[in-house]
Amino acid sequence: MNTKELDELLARTAKGDNAAFEELYICTKRGVFAFLYSYFHNYADTEDAMQTVYLKVKTHIESYRVGTNGRAWILQIAKNHALNEIKKHRQEAPLEEVKNRAIEPQASVGGVTEVMEKTLTEEEQRIVALHVLWNYKHREIAAMEGCPTGTITSKYKRAIEKMRKALKEDAQ
Repeated sequence: MNTKELDELLARTAKGDNAAFEELYICTKRGVFAFLYSYFHNYADTEDAMQTVYLKVKTHIESYRVGTNGRAWILQIAKNHALNEIKKHRQEAPLEEVKNRAIEPQASVGGVTEVMEKTLTEEEQRIVALHVLWNYKHREIAAMEGCPTGTITSKYKRAIEKMRKALKEDAQ
């Protein structure tokens, strides 16, 4: 989905068009899921976060300015929600629960996502998801992450190489 189409769906959603909101969800859910998964590393928590993020999109749609970057707006909502949830959970979770959760096997999303989770850092997962699933250019990701474009480009290339090696090892 290109920027203009996404912008149109957001504008229609702002006018109360529920069909546009449904189409917006269908067209963006994979990218938002992958982005959130890089924070939660857990299928159930990511699903819960998805529901909350799209609820926030719907209820705060009036704050979206038509003509700006709709993908970045949605991902910013997702990022803010994920960071708030992680912070809240850290404050609420007893130390023993955190230790147990760290060694629990996580629900598998399968395929490439599983390889990403096993081999890449959270930052690398976000960079790959933003570039591959959302079609952001490296300079746009650099602006979001607050670092030079060259840094994002090299991190992306290293992440892809890590994944390639992991996939080759799994195939053997």
